[in-house]
Amino acid sequence: MQPLAERIRPKSIDTYLGQQHIIGKGSALRRSIEQNLLPSMVLWGPPGVGKTSLALIIANELKRPFYLLSAINSGVKDIREVIEKAGDNNLFNQSKPVLFIDEIHRFSKSQQDSLLGAVEKGLVTLIGATTENPSFEVIPALLSRCQVYVLKSLEEKDLLRLIHTAIQEDELLSAKKIQIKEHEALIRVSGGDARKLLNALEISVNSSYADEIIITNELVLEVIQQNLALYDKSGENHYDIVSAFIKSIRGSDPNAALYYLARMIKGGEDPLFIARRMLILASEDVGNANPNALLLANNCFNAVNVIGMPEARIILGQCASYLACSAKSNASYKGIDDALAAVEKTGDLPVPLHLRNAPTRLMKNIDYGKDYAYAHSYENNFVEQEFLPEDLSGSRFYEPGDNAREKEQREFLKLRWKDKYGY
Repeated sequence: MQPLAERIRPKSIDTYLGQQHIIGKGSALRRSIEQNLLPSMVLWGPPGVGKTSLALIIANELKRPFYLLSAINSGVKDIREVIEKAGDNNLFNQSKPVLFIDEIHRFSKSQQDSLLGAVEKGLVTLIGATTENPSFEVIPALLSRCQVYVLKSLEEKDLLRLIHTAIQEDELLSAKKIQIKEHEALIRVSGGDARKLLNALEISVNSSYADEIIITNELVLEVIQQNLALYDKSGENHYDIVSAFIKSIRGSDPNAALYYLARMIKGGEDPLFIARRMLILASEDVGNANPNALLLANNCFNAVNVIGMPEARIILGQCASYLACSAKSNASYKGIDDALAAVEKTGDLPVPLHLRNAPTRLMKNIDYGKDYAYAHSYENNFVEQEFLPEDLSGSRFYEPGDNAREKEQREFLKLRWKDKYGY
């Protein structure tokens, strides 16, 4: 029997949940589909957000032949066979076939190279799905020929709608009396992943033999704990372990960090994937509380790339334990997000005239660069002047954290800027 997630997979754009930023009416991708001008693309997003469903819907909407490969169990030979079939199909069919590759980030360089010719010649429209940043995982030559669309975790309203759709429209579930008394546990367990949500719902429903099945938070949590292996049968547990690893480091627990690191290594995880996660964490969660963390994490990434397994485990272990034991701050991470929010809200505010370069006479005549004070010409290499656009004058994006290094930064800024930023 097919799992619930397969039984109620959406068949059209109108029944597709979420991702309205890329598939909603008036969006670029929606227009491409409506005009049958489909580019090759990479769908990047977490598991269970509809990447495969979207690829199937696109092929169905455009009535194109659909070929599917999984990067986990496909080699260069499989790719060439599918491309050959697609080429033969093109001889008798006006519609260019869609080649969908799930987990394209798991393809090696040679495997991705074998796709390049077919994409360049227009034999197929490639749709690749990945949970990893394609800038790192997809070769530049292939990525440059694809449009990247970023899919987001499903929102609570979408997940609730999915629960009710499953209960009302699935052939098996609709034959039962099911009451959703509480939905919070289902939503929390899913983590925005539709497949996890439906697996949890199906397991919860099948756990009861009562005439009327009442779904409560207590029932869901009890059943999921008892059926964890079944719940993770499609591999979602992998992402839970990665999440636990990151949160253990963020929470300054080196023992838990090393445990989850060992779980990933034993599970055959790509060591560069682990090193890349720690590189991000070194900036996001350690930041200026310990700037050396970013240097060490970057060296870890480079060393793992050169050394390879099994010795790379030692380097990963050193980096993970160092980051876990380091002081933590997300001040710079919050700062750039706050600055981006300000840009989003205020748009392209004019740069103050005194900060603009004046390479031409005309620019000098209209006061470009006038009254700019060169900091090194003043005591302590500092002179107070306005750097932000006028509308944002006094805005504070960086708030140094409560740790030894950032306290020094706070005192430095307070000494220089006095009360301007309120440090």
